[in-house]
Amino acid sequence: MDARSDERSSPPGAADRDGSRHIAELTLRGLLLGAVITVVFMTANLYMGLKTGVTFSTSIPAAMLSMGLLRLFGGSGILENNIVQTQGSAAGTLCNVILVLPGLVLIGHWHGFPFWQTTAVCLIGGLIGLVYSIPLRRALVMGAGLPYPEGTAAAEVLHAGEAGDRGGLSILLGAAGAGGLIGLATTGFRLLAEGLHATLAVGPALFRFATGFSPALVGVGYLVGLGACLALLAGVALAWGVAVPLLTAFGGGVGTAGAEAAARAVWSEKVRLIGAGIIAVGAIWTVASLGRSILGSIRSAFGAARGGGHALRQLPRQERDLPITWVAGASLLLALPLAWLFVHFSAGAELGGRRLALVAVATLFTVGFGFLMAAACGYLAGLLGSSSSPISGIGILTTLLAALLLPLLLGRAAGPEGERFVVAAVLLLSSIVVTTASIANDNLQDLKTGQLVDATPWRQQVALAAGVGVGALVIAPLLDLLYNAYGFAGALPREGMDEASALPAPQAALMTQIAGGIVRGELPWSMVATGGGLGALLVALEARLRRSGRSFPALTVGIGMYLPLEVVVTIAFGGLIGWLAARRLRRASEAEQAGGRRRGVLLASGFLVGESVVGVLLAAADTLSGRSASLAFAADALGGAGPWLGLVVFMMVLTAFYRIASHTDEAGRRGTR
Repeated sequence: MDARSDERSSPPGAADRDGSRHIAELTLRGLLLGAVITVVFMTANLYMGLKTGVTFSTSIPAAMLSMGLLRLFGGSGILENNIVQTQGSAAGTLCNVILVLPGLVLIGHWHGFPFWQTTAVCLIGGLIGLVYSIPLRRALVMGAGLPYPEGTAAAEVLHAGEAGDRGGLSILLGAAGAGGLIGLATTGFRLLAEGLHATLAVGPALFRFATGFSPALVGVGYLVGLGACLALLAGVALAWGVAVPLLTAFGGGVGTAGAEAAARAVWSEKVRLIGAGIIAVGAIWTVASLGRSILGSIRSAFGAARGGGHALRQLPRQERDLPITWVAGASLLLALPLAWLFVHFSAGAELGGRRLALVAVATLFTVGFGFLMAAACGYLAGLLGSSSSPISGIGILTTLLAALLLPLLLGRAAGPEGERFVVAAVLLLSSIVVTTASIANDNLQDLKTGQLVDATPWRQQVALAAGVGVGALVIAPLLDLLYNAYGFAGALPREGMDEASALPAPQAALMTQIAGGIVRGELPWSMVATGGGLGALLVALEARLRRSGRSFPALTVGIGMYLPLEVVVTIAFGGLIGWLAARRLRRASEAEQAGGRRRGVLLASGFLVGESVVGVLLAAADTLSGRSASLAFAADALGGAGPWLGLVVFMMVLTAFYRIASHTDEAGRRGTR
């Protein structure tokens, strides 16, 4: 009997409990495959995040891809596949740096993404997040009884693959091909429209409706679920059904801008700040409610380390973290390159004797506040899932605090460019904290997967460090490629580019608006305060619902207010598809229900990857040709029929998605083996 058959004959959880068995786990081929998967999904997530404001978790598609590819080489097992998905999952979270970092380009402080500074932000922030997650594992993953939904789902996928699910790779690649072709027809050739929109004036009040035709966004909605989609739609209803009509009715009307432009301007300049207020209150409430859990996590980690190295070696393999002494040492060592980054970043500013104070305060703030945010995100990821973890809220809260703190420290010391430098420093600091919290959040989810498949924690932590390293090296060139090909809304790299095709980078634009408004004293605090009041009401509602086992996250409502309307509506279609498919599968067996869920996850992930990779390839084509929309030879070829043909294709995608995800007959079951 070979190693693989021996593993298959053992029940989950039985492997190597006494340390007597040695199963391949952390291997060179696994690390190389994990690096490739990291780059592929990093590319997809960067494009989707800058275009729509939404990124997706890469753990499950990485696990699917790993199982299919490693099976070709033979000798792979569940532990090796788990290491690959752990490393590849860094692509889904390290990309959250785009929530803030593009703001440095939007304000003109950067004119691109300098390689070493961008890499340093991602690498230092990511490694700090990894270090912070290690002492939190024992309390949050092992001791808190938290479900960690995505981590549990990834473990189910790995167990299914071990049991012989062989059709996953073909479904994933087929969906990627379909998503890529549709993306090519819309974004590339401009043969099909990307969506439909309409603005309605009722007296002086403006109402707007819009939807996109993106299969990738439908996939996002399927993955986050109907509950999160309903919360997003509640934010849309508040923004476009209440706030925009009221503000346009009592704010001077349309003027000469036109109805749609006026509605968009009110949403961009005012309504999104209401959403920011909701998110900030939700994030503060989350952190305040976790104080006891955070302290308990730290005490638990140091308690486990009191017995020294001998006691650590006596632990079962499945409970061995990297030693806490290494963690403490790494924390101190990472403070040094962090301080260097702030020194290098401030080199051109006229700070006088305040440079040392800036470096010290920024370093201490990042290290201390970053830990609180990492713990908060990790706890919420366990409770509600990574999709509901408040990464955007962390960015907004950090930006608010840093924008209030740094002007007190620096004043006008930086000369004529002082305000812009202070805003840039705020955005840099927030970028690092967001990266730290994101990686801690992801690692705890991965460690839950590892717990369920009997993996070794310290090996997973090494794999995630490798994923952070690979991801940090490719983020800067990918961001530069996308920026030079499309530009950002409000910041185009050269004259003559199409503003309509620019990447919105919605979160970065909002963070920049908040930081600049506070530093210059121009932030409409009435909008933020209104959001804060709404946030308090929504938090009270969330707490009440949580006691009855239901969820309506206030943070997600706020996110629905500041994401573009067409993005949220398209995402909601995916959530509806998932709910309808699950409803149809209720009467099926557990195996059929699990098969339907796996097919749905694979389709959603394939749509995301296919459309996003095509978007990046189109960016490369534009960069090489030196002009925007270089492949748009079919633009306006169909005239007014383009939007309606796009709608027909979109409805076909929705129908096919539902049929495949809810299929229950024998042919459908064979498709997942």
